[in-house]
Amino acid sequence: MKGVPDAMKIAIPREVFAGETRVACVPQTAARMVRAKHEVMVEAGAGQGAYFSDAQYQAVGARIVADPAELFGQADIVLKVNRPTADAASGRCEIDLLPKGTVLVAVLAPPANVEMVQKLAEGGVSSFALDAVPRITRAQAMDVLSSQATVAGYRSVLLAVAELPRLAPLLMTAAGTVKPANVLIIGAGVAGLQAIATARRLGAVVKAVDTRPAVKEQIESLGARFVHLPAHEGAESAGGYAADLGEAYYRQEQQTLAPHVREADVIITTALIPGRPAPILITREMVESMRPGAVIVDVSIPMGGNCTLSRPDERVRHAQVSILAPTNLPAQAPVSASEMFSHNAHEFLKEMLTKEGRLQINLDNEVLRKTLVTHEGQIVYEPLLKTMANVR
Repeated sequence: MKGVPDAMKIAIPREVFAGETRVACVPQTAARMVRAKHEVMVEAGAGQGAYFSDAQYQAVGARIVADPAELFGQADIVLKVNRPTADAASGRCEIDLLPKGTVLVAVLAPPANVEMVQKLAEGGVSSFALDAVPRITRAQAMDVLSSQATVAGYRSVLLAVAELPRLAPLLMTAAGTVKPANVLIIGAGVAGLQAIATARRLGAVVKAVDTRPAVKEQIESLGARFVHLPAHEGAESAGGYAADLGEAYYRQEQQTLAPHVREADVIITTALIPGRPAPILITREMVESMRPGAVIVDVSIPMGGNCTLSRPDERVRHAQVSILAPTNLPAQAPVSASEMFSHNAHEFLKEMLTKEGRLQINLDNEVLRKTLVTHEGQIVYEPLLKTMANVR
């Protein structure tokens, strides 16, 4: 670590990841950090995509830094939304700007970015993956995956309804009755549950499916019908996430889903398995069975997608069905997404700062231990180490 001064220098860079509009720290959170006697440095224009001006940061006591190299070079802690990325405009890679001893806190997706993790270790950077925050009660306020999935679930339905060539709610008009749209939600995690709630608020008739029987009550409490899948004993992992059930089971699931897919006007797919590619649940043949004008929004596309025809950030038209696969739905609502992310990240930072404001990486702390990826020149993230060992 860099000396461990009384006040931490916390840097908020401008995100250079393609299409990113979020910022890791909003002015309201920056104000809390300043009140805690930390020096908050914000790269010029960092909040612009989320409609937060440099003047707003300055008003709460943050310092605006124009040069990214200066920003990274002075920082004790760098707080980002996305992993270090090459800046297409300048040609510089953020990972090269991180001096030895810097602490990096961001969404890193370590298993999918092994080369980046190796470079962080070689550079002597202590890095924490916000996407690895354990699913325990006291860590709920730090759970960026859940907060951003909330935004993604909401936006996915709005995107689908905007594309749909019919109205969503039941309407009784002088021109006749407009039947409600039929919406099928696949996967009832945070994104799926938010999609259910949003579709119901818009007046659609909603069905939802999940491999975990335990979510049936949550689905029905939101006004949707729960579609039962073939029973499987290991459907839920220890952390409460869906488990990988194997290709044979997913073929069974496709057969169960097929009649519901045929009836749907909108399908939102959110089924994910931590650390694994998303299972294919909608085949080409299933798409071809759908109603003309139907819409699929594949929220799981960052992990490969649940629909075999999905293409990242493309609108695919097949058999008169529109298939949308946006890779960064939270960036479409950058104000709310940034506010939620900022709150999560601030709560996480408090885990590594003492009451006196000093940096302390205490590996007896479960949250820090399970999110630490690189430290003292080594890769220490257990899931990645296991994967690398298997590859060898």
